[in-house]
Amino acid sequence: MVEIHLEKTIAAPVERVFDWLADPVNLAKAPLALKAGWTKDTPGPAVGALRQVIGAGTYFLEEITAYDRPHSHSYLIIRSVPPFRHDGGTLNFTAADGGTHVDWLTNYTHPAWVGGKLLEAVTRPLLRSSFLAILDACARELES
Repeated sequence: MVEIHLEKTIAAPVERVFDWLADPVNLAKAPLALKAGWTKDTPGPAVGALRQVIGAGTYFLEEITAYDRPHSHSYLIIRSVPPFRHDGGTLNFTAADGGTHVDWLTNYTHPAWVGGKLLEAVTRPLLRSSFLAILDACARELES
């Protein structure tokens, strides 16, 4: 099981940070992401909403499984290339001195038939750096 856990404090109000990170268009701020957004049948952020991310050699279809603005939202990868067994991801937002503390946690594995542990050794640093890039982009845009 791969666990990615990141924390960052962003000097902006909780509502603005939450809204920025809940908008799937901003997931495309990651270096390897090419396009991200709500699926055409999804009106916007809510439990059950679907978002998709297309990246260099990757595709994710994610379902929003919890949505408690501006405190937290959770998602589950329900389809992906390469295949994932996703235990879900959650972003928690708490007011902090001078801004918002973001806590992002996700857990997953890759099935053995697509490379299992070997693929996990490749995807963990790529996804971790992508998530960090998203948090950094949020900070750059909201703190300026």
